[in-house]
Amino acid sequence: MDTLVLLTLTGLGLGALYFLIASGLALIFGLMDVLNFAHGAFLTVSAYAAWQVLDSVGGMPGLLLALLVGTSTGLLLAVVVEFALIRRLYGRPRDQILVTVGLSLAIPALVQSAWSADARSFPVPDALDGTVTLAGAQVPVNRLVLIAGAVLVLVGVQLFLTRTRYGLIVRAGVEDRAMVTALGVDVTRAFTLVFALGGALAGLAGVLGGLYFGSVSPHQGTSLLIFAFVVVIIGGLHSMPGVALSALTVGLTQQYANYYLGGYGDLAVVVLLALVVLARPTGSGTSPVDRIRRRLESPRAAPVESVLPTGGTP
Repeated sequence: MDTLVLLTLTGLGLGALYFLIASGLALIFGLMDVLNFAHGAFLTVSAYAAWQVLDSVGGMPGLLLALLVGTSTGLLLAVVVEFALIRRLYGRPRDQILVTVGLSLAIPALVQSAWSADARSFPVPDALDGTVTLAGAQVPVNRLVLIAGAVLVLVGVQLFLTRTRYGLIVRAGVEDRAMVTALGVDVTRAFTLVFALGGALAGLAGVLGGLYFGSVSPHQGTSLLIFAFVVVIIGGLHSMPGVALSALTVGLTQQYANYYLGGYGDLAVVVLLALVVLARPTGSGTSPVDRIRRRLESPRAAPVESVLPTGGTP
C-alpha cells in the first residue's frame, strides 16, 4: 500500500509537470494555430536562469526569486521570438515549423556552449528537499509543490480565457480576425500576449522541473517536450481540463509501468498514445493530428477556429 501511494503521488507530480509544459503548447496551438517546437528551448533557458539565481542566493528566498526570474525569462524569450519571427509567419505553418525546429536545435546548443553538456545540480531548498508522510508513504515535498502549481495554473488559465477581456478578444480574433480588427481591436497584440503566456508557462515548468529532477541539463527541455506533445495529442485541444487529465494519465502510466513492468514506462506511454490515436474517430478535424494535417494542406489559410475553451464566440 505504501508503494502504491508513493507511485501514485510521484506519477501525479510528473503529470503536473507535463501539464505545465503542455498547457503552453495547447494555448499557442489551440488559439493561434502555431506549432511551437521551440517551447522546450524556452524551458531550458528558463531553468538555467533559475539555477543561476538559486546558486547565488539559495534557500526559499532564492527559490521565490528563481520562480520569478525563470517565468519572466520564458515570457521575454517568447515575446522576442513572436515579435521577430512568428509574427511574420502567421498563416504559413511550414515556415513556422522550420523556424521553431531551428530554434529548438540552436538554443540548447548555445546553452551547452555556455554551461557545458554536463547536468548541473539544482540547489533545492531544505524546506522542499525532505518528505512528508501520507497514508504511510514517505512522499517528497516537491511532488506536492508541482501538483499545487499545476492546479493554480489550470484555474488561472481557465479564468484568463473565459473571464478576462483579452481572453475573449483572443477567442474572437481566432474565429474572425478581420471582423475583430474592423471593430478597432488590436488582435496582433492579443496574440503576442498568448505567446508570452505560453512562454511564461514554459519558464515556470523549467523551474519546477529542476525541483522535480534535482538537476538541469541543456537538452532537458527537448526531452520533456516530447511527452508534452504526447499529452496534447491524447488530451486534444478542446479544454484545459482535458489536457490536465491527459497529463495525469501519462504521468501515472509512466510511473506504474516503470515500477511494475521493469522500467518500460516510456514504452507504455507510446502504447497508450497509439491506442488513443487508433481509437479516435478519423476525419472529425478536431484532434491535434487532424488540425496539423489541415494546416499543412492549407499553408496560406489564416487561423479559423478556436477550441480553447469550449463554447461559442463572445
